[in-house]
Amino acid sequence: MPDPLTIADAADALRDGSTTSVALTTAAIEAADAGDAGLGVFISRFADQALEAAADADRRIAAGAGTPLTGIPLGIKDIITTAEGPTTAQSVVLDRAWGQGDAPVAARLRAAGAVIVGKTSTMEFAIGTPDPEKPFPIPRNPWDPATWPGGSSSGTGAGVPAGMFLGGLGTDTGGSIRMPAAYCGISGLMPTFGRVPKSGCVPLGYSLDHIGPMARSARDCALMLAVLAGYDASDACAVDEPVPDYAAALDGSLAGVRIGYDRLARVSGALEDPALPGLFDATLAALAAAGAEVVEVELPYYAEMVTADMVTMVAEAFAYHAPDFETRWTDFAAGTRRMLGSALYYSAADYVQAQRVRRVGQKALARLYEDVDLVVTPTAATGAPDLSEVDDLLTPERMATIFTGYWDSVGNPVISVPMGFTAAGLPLGVQLAGRPFEEALVLRGADAYQRRTDWHLRTPAPTSVPATA
Repeated sequence: MPDPLTIADAADALRDGSTTSVALTTAAIEAADAGDAGLGVFISRFADQALEAAADADRRIAAGAGTPLTGIPLGIKDIITTAEGPTTAQSVVLDRAWGQGDAPVAARLRAAGAVIVGKTSTMEFAIGTPDPEKPFPIPRNPWDPATWPGGSSSGTGAGVPAGMFLGGLGTDTGGSIRMPAAYCGISGLMPTFGRVPKSGCVPLGYSLDHIGPMARSARDCALMLAVLAGYDASDACAVDEPVPDYAAALDGSLAGVRIGYDRLARVSGALEDPALPGLFDATLAALAAAGAEVVEVELPYYAEMVTADMVTMVAEAFAYHAPDFETRWTDFAAGTRRMLGSALYYSAADYVQAQRVRRVGQKALARLYEDVDLVVTPTAATGAPDLSEVDDLLTPERMATIFTGYWDSVGNPVISVPMGFTAAGLPLGVQLAGRPFEEALVLRGADAYQRRTDWHLRTPAPTSVPATA
């Protein structure tokens, strides 16, 4: 039988004896052996440790123990610490002694029996763009290696469709889970701010950072979130909220659910991909077929919230990195310097005002959620950009084609799932967002959609590309 594509299918296969964790992990290692040099998915790989963990997982499963994640190969974004080796944040600046052992999220996955196969590539300190002048891989999109997989959870986004692991961790401060998910044709969930502890993760913006799952399906994300979520005292932002059984909520029905949609075409304008309107219409039809009532809405204070996200992100990141900027400016990647250097144009008053704007937006959005249960928008207006054009994404015009930062400003849970392809064959994504701590409903909506479509199960053809510098 073919190798399982999803975590959920692999978990079933492990328990019915049709596969083993060693077999799944070996397949993942072989896929990385064949493709990682060209796709730049990994910063470091742990093949020997992974096979040992897989053998242990097989013993646990044979004894009737374990969880749905036991024996599942996963990748961890390399701004999150793991016991296997140092964290780089894809930077020559970060002290390799930063953080020791497993971050809480890594420890929780390991305790659940997951197999950690390696640390995945990112953008430096989870911001900026690829820099070929630095000694790190340039991540490429498996759907077309001439294009970018998105940032900053680039390696995790690319590694899932390339078969190098079944799921993994990303982080999201302005869209860094959902943008790679959309560009790479997988599912990626940004949980409510504070739902998942972020200690042991190199910070970008303390008041914006989220850690979340990336995998083929919403059901996979639900299985991972059940392990990742929950209070941890090591994170001052962690919220002590009950963690429901997310997978149990996935019944395929949206009866009684009212969904508001915002096309956001007014934001992206002429840059919108021609395929997007029709695919978005088909998405709304599929949600309606699942029983939802679908109505048009307009996200309140959209431009203001996106601006507040950017001001907050670069200001908090600059404050964290300022001592190194003073002495090691040229050691930072060019895209990092460009992004974080923009913080010098903002005053302390600008930062304070951004926080006031965020509160106003949160309250206005809460009023919108009195009328609807979920909000649906495109994740981005276009497919993945060519690698030669990635720096153009930092211009206001191109930034307007990415619809993710709004949700970081408010902190609500939101998932991106695939909804089709551009004419050039690149994936497009759609976002479903809910009220704070209502991840179960967000996942239920995405799962109901995926039961009626198969975009998340599409796989790119194996591609041979030269190794990147």
